[in-house]
Amino acid sequence: MEGNTNTAKIRIYVACLAAYNNGILHGRWIDAEQDGWGIYDEVQDMLKASPIGEAEEWAIHDYEGFEGVRLSEWESFEDVSKMAAFIAEHGALGAQLLTHFDNLEEAETAMSEGYAGTYESLADFARDITEETSVSIPENVAYYIDYQAMARDMEIGGDVFTVSTAWDSVHVFMAF
Repeated sequence: MEGNTNTAKIRIYVACLAAYNNGILHGRWIDAEQDGWGIYDEVQDMLKASPIGEAEEWAIHDYEGFEGVRLSEWESFEDVSKMAAFIAEHGALGAQLLTHFDNLEEAETAMSEGYAGTYESLADFARDITEETSVSIPENVAYYIDYQAMARDMEIGGDVFTVSTAWDSVHVFMAF
């Protein structure tokens, strides 16, 4: 499994909406790799320091290190924290799983229960699984096996899905 390739800090920029609505940019970059309550506490501190008294409303106006995963302006801090932890652990692969499923629980299940490994291509996976599960393929027959077609059929049939993190790095997941 590929580790984290994310070298940027995973963080969110939370803005004070009372200040924003009055033409003042007031907010704070907050480390997303902490629990949801830690993020909440930092947002409350930011709101207390607002140039607009008794500010209460906030919105996520920017984020970094989420590897392409999109956050809404009002994403829950617990969800932000969990997604950041998943991306910190699995890097671009984790982010692509989050994008594929649009659901953290399903992405975690795919990673823990369906991950079959990294291959240069899905055809290489088809070859490996065929060689591992077959008694012996005679050499004169091996030339006639179309692993590319097998791979295509596995994917079209829903038996597997893939996530590519590089041109020669195809992560294969078994359907669950």
